[in-house]
Amino acid sequence: MGLFVIVLLVIATVLLIRNMNKRLRRLPDSFTDVQPTQREAEIARLNADLERSDEASADAKVDQDRSEAATTATEHEVKGVTTDSDAAPAEGDQRRV
Repeated sequence: MGLFVIVLLVIATVLLIRNMNKRLRRLPDSFTDVQPTQREAEIARLNADLERSDEASADAKVDQDRSEAATTATEHEVKGVTTDSDAAPAEGDQRRV
């Protein structure tokens, strides 16, 4: 039984060695240099970040104006400040709730 296991291991090893040799032959002689590609990608990413920050600063000014107006309206509602139109009763409704 031990001899059978050893023979199976030798056959598996031979098949693995042959398979790896075939794969190594398929590889190119040299690979392209990765550094220039990574550098171009980094430059493109930085440019995109700059464009987004320019757009965000323009949007922040608009949103800032909007948020100030909404804050004052909300503060009046919380404080219970009424305007003239809020104080006058409706035409058909004379009772207060």
